[in-house]
Amino acid sequence: MTEQGTVAPNLVEASLRVISAGQTASGAILAGPTFSQYGYCWFRDGAFIAEALDKAGRRDWSVRFHGWVAKVLLAEAGSQERARAVARAGGVPGPDDYLHCRYDADGRPSHDETWPAFQLDGPGIWLWSLAHHLLHGGQLDGDLHAAVQIAARYLGDLWETPCSDAWEEHEDRVHTSTLAAIRAGIEAAVSMVPELAGEAAIGRLRDEVGGRMAMTDGAYTKWDGNPEVDGSLLWMAAPYESVSADEPQFAATLERIESDIVSDGGGVHRYRSDTYYGGGAWPVLASAYARVLLRRDAPGDLDRAVAGLRWIEAQADDQGHLPEQVADHALAPHRIDEWRELWGESAQPLLWSHAAYLSLRAELAERVDLGPPPA
Repeated sequence: MTEQGTVAPNLVEASLRVISAGQTASGAILAGPTFSQYGYCWFRDGAFIAEALDKAGRRDWSVRFHGWVAKVLLAEAGSQERARAVARAGGVPGPDDYLHCRYDADGRPSHDETWPAFQLDGPGIWLWSLAHHLLHGGQLDGDLHAAVQIAARYLGDLWETPCSDAWEEHEDRVHTSTLAAIRAGIEAAVSMVPELAGEAAIGRLRDEVGGRMAMTDGAYTKWDGNPEVDGSLLWMAAPYESVSADEPQFAATLERIESDIVSDGGGVHRYRSDTYYGGGAWPVLASAYARVLLRRDAPGDLDRAVAGLRWIEAQADDQGHLPEQVADHALAPHRIDEWRELWGESAQPLLWSHAAYLSLRAELAERVDLGPPPA
């Protein structure tokens, strides 16, 4: 909310302005340029942002991001080959070889040893986002074509390797949401470069990845042995569309998400035991939940999706900046101050939040008259 308690004006334009300001000359999109820890480009954030840009008609911006990713992948092709060889031998690649989850604008990986960097969902989400880009008029030029093959083969050999999840946590686990991102990415890669389907490692991934996704009582959960649901599991149905919203296991997961981490005050939490900045509600997950509702399309789901959009809009400050998360109804409010003392106030703006808003609004606008952007 703004200080006056009103929605920031023209949030669509504000969102595009924030994203444009965060995209560097290289094409990298910095996750949160004003937050101490987020001055990097993540494959994950950037891929979701690129999806939103394509939906918003800014393919000229998204193509620059995809070109930046291709340059990173091509520059690190040799190290990825070493990582693949280590994984095939049953080992875990070291930081000089695996793809890092965050890079500076010039494509140099972050080597902050206090913060996990090995994360396999990023290349998967990027492959899925690139396929979405092609559906919106993008072209698979030489560098992108080569980068798709590099990323797909890397995932084909490493997909079973423990690594951090979407939130850079629990690097010793194989996460269901990571496997879902890899599955979405590898199917996208095969759709773009069909000859990849004949490669043994990729074929095995496609055949076996679904069976490795952890479940408890018929619902997908964070990892094998952990019964919690996680908000990132929503992406399986929206936006990846790897499963339908009424697929039995996903429907059971959605029921758990609604009971465990959809906030009474609006928004969606990451997971029930979250303590990062108190475990607030995240606009990016509110958007994903609303997009899942549009696909489930049960009675009342459209109204709930619109309510999700309005909740996101209400979180904008008087500059039209959306936060990473909202402390209202925090799951662990007693843990907020420790993070503020460490890193300052929670990130605002977070470019991914703005992208999630744009993507949801674009999908809702196809179903209902939303009127002009909030003013």
